[in-house]
Amino acid sequence: MGNLFDLSDRVALVTGGNGGIGLGMAEGLAEHGCDICIWGTNEEKNSAALETLKKHGTRVTALKCDVSNQQKVEDCFAETVKNHGRVDGCFANAGIGSRGTRFDEIETEEWNQIINVNLNGVFYTFRCAAKHMRERADGDDAFGRLVGTASLAAISGQARGEHYAATKGGLISMIKALAVEYAKYGVTAHTILPGWIETAMTEDSFNWDTFVEKVLPRVPARRWGQPQDFAAIAVYIMSEGSAYHTSENFLIDGGYSVF
Repeated sequence: MGNLFDLSDRVALVTGGNGGIGLGMAEGLAEHGCDICIWGTNEEKNSAALETLKKHGTRVTALKCDVSNQQKVEDCFAETVKNHGRVDGCFANAGIGSRGTRFDEIETEEWNQIINVNLNGVFYTFRCAAKHMRERADGDDAFGRLVGTASLAAISGQARGEHYAATKGGLISMIKALAVEYAKYGVTAHTILPGWIETAMTEDSFNWDTFVEKVLPRVPARRWGQPQDFAAIAVYIMSEGSAYHTSENFLIDGGYSVF
């Protein structure tokens, strides 16, 4: 069977790949031989992430991309394919958090911003990737991985985050449908549901003593998750070893949801 987890000659696109969970996944993929293109809106963070990824010796590139902009996504996807020749795996990880606003006080502008980045952005990105993977399969090169970063919030009640939760729940439904529609093209589709992970998005919560005192004891692992905790799942999904595994919700939360 050879090395099931050798990703040499594969190419992965990771949106929001310049930090946090996205960079954790990108590092795992690069360490196993995968070429990487990361998309991010902050060019300084993109450059820093490239330096981190280059140490693994694979080809890595970065593009500035706002995934809520349909035309920008289409242009960046075309440039990614031009630079790397193809995209074998698309990890739609870019997203933004909510402000903790009471539901009956959420402004329409805030609601639309969350929807546009977290849900529409994945739609724009996956639409490009799915077409690319289908066309490659039609040319006898069937392989593809569509992976969306959802959240524990998609399956649990999150007060003051209904718009965020709605986008993440929407990802699960979208990806289940993609798993069915594109299976015949050798494409699998999964969602990753992080629990409480230490990233820039959660920094304010983790700096709040009351939050830490109440939440950390509910995590059986007795620690916050780290971006590197997502490296192995990205490698597994991208590998030949997961070829018959699709439509999974990978819950990575240190046991929080079952305690």
